Amino acid sequence: MPRYVSLKSDRVNVREGPSKEHPTLWIYERAALPVEITAEFETWRKIRDSEGAEGWVLHSLLSGRRTALVAPWKKEPQLLVAEDYKTPVVKLGPGVIGNLRGCDGKWCRIAGKGFDGYMQQENLWGVYPGEKFE
Repeated sequence: MPRYVSLKSDRVNVREGPSKEHPTLWIYERAALPVEITAEFETWRKIRDSEGAEGWVLHSLLSGRRTALVAPWKKEPQLLVAEDYKTPVVKLGPGVIGNLRGCDGKWCRIAGKGFDGYMQQENLWGVYPGEKFE
């Protein structure tokens, strides 16, 4: 059941429960933000963000597109490298969002505005440890 998705819109209401009758707890204002689905009820999905905050959103506000946050728990930028896993490309600061292009269980290819390269999977939030996909 748990799986990562991303926010489809730059304005997503997060509710206390799975209906529009439940109060809005907060509003996300960051499209492409990765979130983890932890439960489902009809057209509603319970999500958790990188800080551990949880709430319910309509499934239509979520996208299956995989994105990741660069180490939001670290203070220093993380190195993005070329395909040889050695040549530095750029350092990305904590909280930068990128599109996941694939992961091999140890490294993920991540791309965004002005960057494209590989980062150690352990430095990304939005992908499970050891997860592999193309």
